[in-house]
Amino acid sequence: MSTTSTPIKAENSNSSTIENKKGIENHKLAAKHHQEAAKNHLEAAKHHEDGNHEKAAQSTLVAHGHNSLANDAQKEDVKNHAITFKK
Repeated sequence: MSTTSTPIKAENSNSSTIENKKGIENHKLAAKHHQEAAKNHLEAAKHHEDGNHEKAAQSTLVAHGHNSLANDAQKEDVKNHAITFKK
């Protein structure tokens, strides 16, 4: 077994701490909204099973709102990556 390590490219290891923090926060925010969307989709399914289709529709709308917010956070992360790789 070899104990040598693979060198890391300089441009990847010298990323700005601020850029890294932005990326971390965007990923956490996207994850939070994906979790909320999943929770609301499950609630919508339960409401449909119970025959309460109006509540199911409300839960679905909330789920889609969280999905949209998650996508916004992901887009911000992609923008930051694009800016970082341009340098």
